[in-house]
Amino acid sequence: MRLTINNLLKIFAAIIFVVFVGPSIVSFFDRPSGEESYHKHRRDVKHSDDDLHKGGPNIDLPNHNSYDSKKVEPQFGKPKSVLQGSRGSDDSVIMGPTATLKKNTLGNFEPVIKQSVGPGENGEPVFHDMSEDREAKRQLQQYGFNMVVSDKIAMNRTIPDTRLDECKYWHYPTDLPSASVILVFHNEGFSTLVRTVHSVINTSPPQYLKEIVMVDDFSDKEHLKDKLEEYLRQFKGLVKLFRNSQREGLIRTRTIGAQHATGDVIIFLDAHCECNRNWLVPLLARIRYNRKIMAVPTIDGIDFNTFRVRPVYSHGTHYRGIFEWGFLYKESEVPQRELDRRAHFSEPYRAPTHAGGLFAMDRSYFFELGAYDDGLLIWGGENFELSFKIWQCGGEIEWVPCSRVAHVYRNHMPYSFGKLDTKIPIIQINYMRVVEVWLDDEYKEYFYTREPSVRGYDIGDISKQLAFKKEHKCKSFKWFMNNIAYEVFDRFPPPPPNKHWGMLEQEGSSDCWDAVGWSVGRNAEIYHCHKMGGSQLFRLNTKGQLASGERCLIPKGNHVQVTVCPTDPSGHWEYLDDTKQMKDTLSGKCAGHDANSNVISMLPCDSSSKLQQFTFTQIKQF
Repeated sequence: MRLTINNLLKIFAAIIFVVFVGPSIVSFFDRPSGEESYHKHRRDVKHSDDDLHKGGPNIDLPNHNSYDSKKVEPQFGKPKSVLQGSRGSDDSVIMGPTATLKKNTLGNFEPVIKQSVGPGENGEPVFHDMSEDREAKRQLQQYGFNMVVSDKIAMNRTIPDTRLDECKYWHYPTDLPSASVILVFHNEGFSTLVRTVHSVINTSPPQYLKEIVMVDDFSDKEHLKDKLEEYLRQFKGLVKLFRNSQREGLIRTRTIGAQHATGDVIIFLDAHCECNRNWLVPLLARIRYNRKIMAVPTIDGIDFNTFRVRPVYSHGTHYRGIFEWGFLYKESEVPQRELDRRAHFSEPYRAPTHAGGLFAMDRSYFFELGAYDDGLLIWGGENFELSFKIWQCGGEIEWVPCSRVAHVYRNHMPYSFGKLDTKIPIIQINYMRVVEVWLDDEYKEYFYTREPSVRGYDIGDISKQLAFKKEHKCKSFKWFMNNIAYEVFDRFPPPPPNKHWGMLEQEGSSDCWDAVGWSVGRNAEIYHCHKMGGSQLFRLNTKGQLASGERCLIPKGNHVQVTVCPTDPSGHWEYLDDTKQMKDTLSGKCAGHDANSNVISMLPCDSSSKLQQFTFTQIKQF
């Protein structure tokens, strides 16, 4: 071929294209590894609306006796960072391959909402009549919320749109995975339970809602038997009901529900929720992008008495889940460092943990992680176990601001733990299993300093969990704290060692100090020693701070007051071993039992007075 000027120009243009333009095109069309991994594992989700709602006239009601023995081989890759968005040429913001924000065009999944009239519509409060007061109180005691009011509200009521305004303008991909929504319940009120079912169906695109899986954890309420089965027949197989043959507890029953589920993604909701418009698609879109993301909706509150729906958080603020060293779940405003990772305010953001009740995961990934630790009992600690496992072993947790679900917060726990109730410290043992598997030794001591009475409890066999952690080369808890949960130390610094701990028992009596339910601002008092810990269990650390649970006790005037512990874990208490007195080093006074009341008073120190003599008596609650 003759090398004419034209040919040389063509060759030069080709080189320019390959070197500078080609990689950009390849990069644009290549999916990120998370999405590749997801699509490689997902099942076919192309189906018609009719297929999703088929299932015949009968409800599937098998009894559950044992877990499915089928195992999914774990597969782990490198952890992926949160994808930062980029700005498109049409003034749109692109959330990677998952969604595009077009500011002037309503999103492709935005629903048309029909306004309704009736009690509780648009999340407005409802009140019972005075004549119903006795029944309302009875049911409040029985269920933890006002079922008289709940029964007045339509099963398919509307609730207010609590999303950020720009959530309405996100455009999501349509090749999303299918979803199984799992509802676990035990002795739930009828109207709150079925309203949850209606809400899920009414607010979910039918092409993605494969099924609702309901698992009854051995309820004994009559309305949850034939009445519930008959009611669910109207959904023609979309809603499937399974029943445990014995009480398994929330944790194990969720795993049972996941085993029965057939959707690509499992979404756990509590059995007293109401979903907001377009709640489902933002969750599925994140998992479509990266199958190792746990996607968590933003939770709004439903008042337990009036069923009013309103946001828990101030509009325009973002919070995320953290913890303190006794493993009480807490939330804090999202650090600027996390906000800066995103291009737009309504995009998902990383979180160390979550409250535990509402979240979405790729079903296969859930089982690759081993599901929940099967040694966790009933309830408590499962949110931390799954969160630490996800982060330390290569996954991520994201809170999704554009997915909103309202949840009834009970005013008390209305049911027992069945045959395990009061037999063993269930929640503490669950926490200990999490601590012994996922925390480094340094961090374990923070927990045992905060909860000294639990040290030595039998937590059962954790060899399987430790082997999983080793086999998958999971990261250390130090890595997790430094890179993901870094603000925990700002809110809850490492606790200094305890110098003394136990009941503060008055000399020559059977009375003890009591932090009176940890009520902030209330004066501590003296009551009969019940030897059950709780607000009668105290810790005096090496820096002079006296604490009970997450509260502290400080001299205030002539009394000892219960207060929120300051960030600095120090104080001015000193225990005099030789005289058994609690002394305030600032005032020079000592704590004593006021003989005329139950109040603990600050008095001039008198080493001969038995009213000022107290002994730290260590106890085991069980």
